[in-house]
Amino acid sequence: MTRSFADRLAALVGTGLYSGYFPVFPGTVGSAVGVVLYIILLKAGALTEGSPLGWIITLAVLFAVGVPAAHRCEKLYGHDAKPIVIDEVWGMLISLVYLPVTWKWILAAFLLFRFFDVVKPYPARRAERVSGGLGIMLDDGVAGLYALVILHITKSLLG
Repeated sequence: MTRSFADRLAALVGTGLYSGYFPVFPGTVGSAVGVVLYIILLKAGALTEGSPLGWIITLAVLFAVGVPAAHRCEKLYGHDAKPIVIDEVWGMLISLVYLPVTWKWILAAFLLFRFFDVVKPYPARRAERVSGGLGIMLDDGVAGLYALVILHITKSLLG
C-alpha cells in the first residue's frame, strides 16, 4: 500500500521519529525520546528554569502537531496502537517542567511518568476514552501532570 506524504509525515511525528517501532516497550522508548528532546532543547536554550515561555511554546507545539499526527496514525495503525508514541514524548516533557536539571531528577521523572502512564489513575483512564488523537494525547498529559506534581512536592520537601 502506497502512503501519501501526509501519512508518512504523520507516521514520522506520531511514532516519535519511528521510535514507536521499537520491538520491545515502544512507549518507554518514546518516553526516552522525550528525554532526548528535553536535553536538546535545554542545550539550545529553549527551555530554562526561569522562563515559562519556552515551556509553553514547546508543549503547545507538541500538542498541536501531536493530536493530528496521532489521529492520522490511529487510522493507519489502529486505536492507540503501540507505534504511536508522540503522546509519551509530550507527557514526558510535561513531567520535567521546572525540575532541576540533574540525572537524578530526570530519572525520577522518567520512572514516575512511566508508572502513571501504565497505571492510568483517574482521570487518565477516562481521558483515554476520548476518541481520536485528542484521547491518545490527553491520558499521557494527565500522567505527566501526576508525575510533575509529585516531583515538585518532593522538591519542595527536600528544600
